Amino acid sequence: MRPELRAAIVQDAASGHVLMLAWMDDEALRLTRKSGQAHFFSRSRNRLWRKGETSGNTLEVEELREDCDGDAILLRVRPAGPVCHTGSTSCFAPWLWRLVAERAATRPEGSYVAAVLEEGSAAAARKVGEEGLETALAGTSESNERVISELADLWFHSYVLLAARGLDPADVERELERRRR
Repeated sequence: MRPELRAAIVQDAASGHVLMLAWMDDEALRLTRKSGQAHFFSRSRNRLWRKGETSGNTLEVEELREDCDGDAILLRVRPAGPVCHTGSTSCFAPWLWRLVAERAATRPEGSYVAAVLEEGSAAAARKVGEEGLETALAGTSESNERVISELADLWFHSYVLLAARGLDPADVERELERRRR
C-alpha cells in the first residue's frame, strides 16, 4: 500500500527559484529532518530516495515549512549541483535550456549541440560572436522578422556556450540580480 504523500516544493534558498516538485511521505520527512538532506518518495519506484544518491547532486535543507493544511511542504535548499535529471539547474528551466542541457549531458549522435560541444567552448564562443554580429546588423536595417530570427540564433548559441563552459542560465540571472541592486 502506498503511503500518504504530500507535495514537496523545492526552492533554492539563495535565489528563491523553484527547482523541482517531488513527493514526501512521513518517513521521507523524518529522514530529511534528521539528516538535513532532502529525501523523497518515488511514486514510480514505490520507494524512498535521497536526492543525489546516484548523481551526487544533493540538496542540503536550510529550512522546511509545512503549509497551513499540512498537505504540502516547502524545502528551502542549497543544491550541490544541477537538480533536474536533464542536467539543468531547475526542472522548471526554460524548455530551450532543458534541451541544450540534455544534449550536453547525453551527446546523442547527429545532435548539432553535441557537435558544437565536441569542438569545445571556443567554437561555441565563435558562434555567439557570429550570431551577435548578425543580430546587430539585422537590428540596424532589416525586418522585425529577421531580427527575431537572428536573436533566436543568438539566444540558442548563448545557451550552448553556457553548457560548454559548465555554466547555467541561473548563473547569468544571479549576475543580473546582483547588478539590479
